[in-house]
Amino acid sequence: MRSLLRKARGFIANKTYSLKGIVKGHHLMTYRGVPCIKCPFDYVIYQMILDEVRPDLIIEIGTNCGGSALYLADMLENIGRGEIHTIDIDDRAYELAKKNKRIKFFHEGWEGYDLENAKGFEKILVIEDGSHEFESCLGAMRKFGHLVSDGSYMIVEDGIVDALGQSGMFGGGPVKAIKNFMKNNTAFQIDHRWINMFGKNATFNTLGYLKKLTP
Repeated sequence: MRSLLRKARGFIANKTYSLKGIVKGHHLMTYRGVPCIKCPFDYVIYQMILDEVRPDLIIEIGTNCGGSALYLADMLENIGRGEIHTIDIDDRAYELAKKNKRIKFFHEGWEGYDLENAKGFEKILVIEDGSHEFESCLGAMRKFGHLVSDGSYMIVEDGIVDALGQSGMFGGGPVKAIKNFMKNNTAFQIDHRWINMFGKNATFNTLGYLKKLTP
């Protein structure tokens, strides 16, 4: 055991990890063979949040190939409840995701999603993982924020574009949208428990774990 600990300490002390390397790797992430483009840190955090919140509806903005929806669906299967409404502007989802009984697909973008679809659910969690454009991100947060149940979350993905120097490509990006949203919304607080779980800001969802407060 001591030998293993010495090796672990040496590994940590002598190895340099770059953000660009992690970004490159996260684009190669798959779940059950389906592309699932998430930072491994956030990948783990999600299953912890789902176990804590136990939502019966997850609204996911940004389907892509359906890997994250499939992952979330399997987590819900483990919990024994819930479904996912995953939203995009086109249909690129793999067949494995399409066949999952817990996933419903919507192809008219978040603007075209009828909020009536969310009626009747007791515990709702929202994930904003769309274009990452400031205006689109903020618009989605404003549309879906009120659906989030007390004690649940609105998770805004990929604020990491700031650290990558790419926020200008997205009109300011998700972090700008989060700060703008929070100025006029006291119903949410940024949950630093998740943001700093693996180290200060060691997440791709910078400032993006927003917890709905219980009155």
